[in-house]
Amino acid sequence: MKPVMGINNAKHVIGEINGVRCTIIETSASGERALFLRQLLEFNNLEVVESVNPPSSEDEEPTYSIGVTDIVFNPVFAIYECLLKIPGGGYVTPGYWLQECTDCDNRYWLRKKDQ
Repeated sequence: MKPVMGINNAKHVIGEINGVRCTIIETSASGERALFLRQLLEFNNLEVVESVNPPSSEDEEPTYSIGVTDIVFNPVFAIYECLLKIPGGGYVTPGYWLQECTDCDNRYWLRKKDQ
């Protein structure tokens, strides 16, 4: 399965994870990333479905596929329309979603890549 990153792909991807039809949030995510997304999405009252993808070799860590059961949920729209909140207060920004910063400015268009 080709990796899908939530906000790097504006296409709304529907699929099945563990036999449950859902919106695919991300595929080939690390364990740490899967935990981050699970906690964030569950905090926003979304039901998360997750599966473990076996590693291609013994040296690699397993990856995870994460989805939500809300078929109409689109992470791109949810982030840019400020529909997702973070536990500390405030809204999820693109930088927060991508784990580039924890105290991100909502004015994402002013943020430079090196900050």
